[in-house]
Amino acid sequence: MEPHFWPLYGLRITTPRLELRLPDLTRLSELAAVAAAGVHDEDRMPFSVPWTDASPEERGRATFQHVLGTVAHWSPGAWTLSLAVIHEDQVVGRQDLTATDFAVTGEAQSGSWLGRAYQGRGIGTEMRAALLHLAFEGLGARCLTSGAMTDNAASLRVSEKLGYRPDGLEVVSVRGEARTQRRLRLERADWEAHRTVPVELHGLEPSLALFGV
Repeated sequence: MEPHFWPLYGLRITTPRLELRLPDLTRLSELAAVAAAGVHDEDRMPFSVPWTDASPEERGRATFQHVLGTVAHWSPGAWTLSLAVIHEDQVVGRQDLTATDFAVTGEAQSGSWLGRAYQGRGIGTEMRAALLHLAFEGLGARCLTSGAMTDNAASLRVSEKLGYRPDGLEVVSVRGEARTQRRLRLERADWEAHRTVPVELHGLEPSLALFGV
């Protein structure tokens, strides 16, 4: 895809095993198919917004629309970068970075999901490490926030390995039930102390103005 008018399509983040990039329509269709195939067991809900409570077709369509919507509604003052995660030339999941008034606050929030077929291989840690490098090294972030249900041990382990610290609890309504979510916060010094994954940024410079940087 020609990235002249939307240079974010030229941005790539690479690690030893992964590439993260804003998906073109072909890769976006692949990402939608991963969502349709399943992200978690049906008897549990790891997300505060239960977007996976839908048929496979509806999950795929919602994923497709979400990513296109992030492009359509982007502004330097409020943006969501929704990246496809590619492993061995296959799309395996999605990694998001969201911020409001980033130029002022220097704070952004991460979120992600990984196709069920690709879980348990350390990919979740590596793709989050890639995003953290973009945020801190590429965009000059001061801190990043995240969150996970208190019973989502896998997600909490990833955050702990990368240096996040607990930042309180909040009760949210999910599927009509009260669930407890742990807030997490990663300061620059903690990120630097826990860096273990080599990450490279490609094609970021033309997009910096879009982030408000």
